[in-house]
Amino acid sequence: METEKPLQGEKKYAADILSIKEAQFRINPYIHRTPVLSSESLNSISGRRLFFKGECFQKGGAFKFRGACNAIFSLGDDEAIKGVITHSSGNHAAAVSLAAKLRGIPAYIVIPKNAPNCKVENVKRYGGQVIWSEPTMKSRESIATKMQQETGAVLVHPFNDGRIISGQGTISLELLEQVPEIDTIIVPISGGGLISGVALAAKAINPTIRVLAAEPKGADDAAQSKAAGRIVMLPETNTIADGLRAVLGDLTWPIVRDLVDDIITVEDEEIVQAMRMCYEILKVCVEPSGAIGLAAVLSTRFHQNPAWKDSNNIGIILSGGNVDLGPLWESYNK
Repeated sequence: METEKPLQGEKKYAADILSIKEAQFRINPYIHRTPVLSSESLNSISGRRLFFKGECFQKGGAFKFRGACNAIFSLGDDEAIKGVITHSSGNHAAAVSLAAKLRGIPAYIVIPKNAPNCKVENVKRYGGQVIWSEPTMKSRESIATKMQQETGAVLVHPFNDGRIISGQGTISLELLEQVPEIDTIIVPISGGGLISGVALAAKAINPTIRVLAAEPKGADDAAQSKAAGRIVMLPETNTIADGLRAVLGDLTWPIVRDLVDDIITVEDEEIVQAMRMCYEILKVCVEPSGAIGLAAVLSTRFHQNPAWKDSNNIGIILSGGNVDLGPLWESYNK
């Protein structure tokens, strides 16, 4: 598909390698430089060399802190004084709460009633003020708008924001410095903020690198959007990966359309199996959204696609580790 060329001096996308490097400089005092993990067992099972970027070890337990930190520390003092507001099912909510706490400003967090309890507890732990919504994007957005009008707080969108995209892109800067030989990166996709930043930075560093998205079959709007050449909205989603139910935004879609090489969809059963492998082999607690990259690289759809036969050194983003372990501890008590 041919895309329009930007006017001279106009940015083609909401972020670029310069804004990502600026984000890295801005957030470095606050974030963790997360480790890269590897496992000979998983290399043998997959038939590739796998390098796991451990964003489950990031502050707040997920990559989201990078983008939230960049957005909040980008604000001028006159903007920040009334605080920030967002709507999120979990990881972004905690990230905004923590970044706002570090900045010393209020955070108003609209959370759907079906959000995992562990993620809600993170928001409260970091001092965010929880406002409940119904479990629909319409409810989340309308309540956030109402609260924004009442408080004067600045909206920090979960993904459709250049500052968020730039912050998430710092993952690629770190990963390709840690493992320069990576030829393919597999990234979870939902609203597109993470994969947009990762793709922009990775392809600026190495234009031949492949960037693949991993998406649940029960929430495959991005795969359908790529196939249709336009944003496709699903009437409903059904997946264990609670962090991957959002829809692409008008800022993330052009980047996904142009720079993401392909989207691999996997069943929930494959995600659960990948989570188990992360626990048992990598010894890492990873939530369903974070395990989906491993599920994708182990899937028959990946192995049977000749386009990826030369993907030998694969970076996988373990995007988060916030799992509600309540049922596990309850089972022990029984």
